[in-house]
Amino acid sequence: MPIKLFDAELKIMEILWKEGDVSAKNLVEILNKEIGWSKSTTYTMIKRCVDKGAINRIEPGFICRPAITIEQTREYKLTELVNQMYGGAVDRLVASILERKNLSQDEINRLKYIVDNLE
Repeated sequence: MPIKLFDAELKIMEILWKEGDVSAKNLVEILNKEIGWSKSTTYTMIKRCVDKGAINRIEPGFICRPAITIEQTREYKLTELVNQMYGGAVDRLVASILERKNLSQDEINRLKYIVDNLE
């Protein structure tokens, strides 16, 4: 079942996806330094992620381990975006992206390659 994560929860997950297992104490230090979160804010966000099943809590030492992958989260967020903003029509999302005037030739070539290799 997909897990809906909010921006604040994603901050914690981004660290875990990048670093792997991290103690809650180290998350407090990292997030305080990076975005100014207090200890209580960080522990609240960790608890929310644990409650949702996004983080596994490992003892001893209150180690946080990601229980979901970044790919799963991207898929969920993308599906949510397509459903909310494009009525579930992926082609409308792609058309919206392609209509941007500032795509580089490299980006255009990569998109053509992806489309050509779909089947």
